Amino acid sequence: MNINEIAKLAGVSRATVSRYLNDGYVSEEKKEKIREVIERTGYKPSAQAQMLRTRRTGQVGVIIPKINSESISRMVAGISTVLKEAGFQLLLADTENKEKEELEYLRLFSENQVDGIILIATIFTQEHKKALKGLRVPVVLLGQQLAGYSCVYQDDYHAARAAAEMLIEGGAGRPGCIGVTKRDRAVGEARRKGFLDVLKDKGIIWEEARYEECGFSAQDGYEAAGRLLEREPELDGIFCVTDTIALGAMARIRETGRSVPEQVAVVGIGDTVSGRLMLPRLSSVHFYYKTSGQEAARLLLELMNGTVPGKEVKMTYSVVERDTTKRGL
Repeated sequence: MNINEIAKLAGVSRATVSRYLNDGYVSEEKKEKIREVIERTGYKPSAQAQMLRTRRTGQVGVIIPKINSESISRMVAGISTVLKEAGFQLLLADTENKEKEELEYLRLFSENQVDGIILIATIFTQEHKKALKGLRVPVVLLGQQLAGYSCVYQDDYHAARAAAEMLIEGGAGRPGCIGVTKRDRAVGEARRKGFLDVLKDKGIIWEEARYEECGFSAQDGYEAAGRLLEREPELDGIFCVTDTIALGAMARIRETGRSVPEQVAVVGIGDTVSGRLMLPRLSSVHFYYKTSGQEAARLLLELMNGTVPGKEVKMTYSVVERDTTKRGL
């Protein structure tokens, strides 16, 4: 079945069917005839033909830093919900936290027929900024803020302050911190600053020896906590910039013979399912990751419909105190 056969069965011209399929003007009488034939025959225009007519592919590229992350999967779920409803397919690209892979996927998606890109970002080098500037399609940044681009990001600084206050008010007077590289302006820089500012407000003297940096996995958190406790055995609390790092740290704390939270309180950020199920249950700050993915998808749809880039959406958070801070007992 093709457009010529549809026109013949409906008793109209080929041009009329073409206008109907492309939302052009067609009289109500002819619309009804064409609609009836399409429904009866089950005719569907080819995706390639639609792409040529509309200059749309119906596909959106989503670049993610890692696939095995609860926060990322929640974001992708939110993105998928909105874009599928709008008729788009997702093309996922996992960079495994490699900067060069991010840059390569930005180039590939821009050159290979997607209608837009959502980048779940971690860092922005000069190469990233150059690549973003050269994109041929709309882009939304999720998880980081960058001036001049449409962004959806978490309130990392104030969330970290809330987590740090929960730790200190729970009784930790000599806390340590396990963070990630400051090149990650959200998780690495903003969350660390929020923690340190609370210590300053509370009159707690900070020593850089109480800081340890690591990667994003639970194993990284486990190893970082080991180094930190070996160097600073008197620590009575650890602020972790993610729940995953916190879970690894808790395992190492217990291996040293210390109890959580009686001897070492622990707090994370992200409120993961694992943190809720682990015993003792992890005190954390909840981020609305799925909602942030939905917001990013809506921003991208607006951009693809001609909205000017630059709109920013800062998400809210909520404090969830459980068992790993002393006040939660």
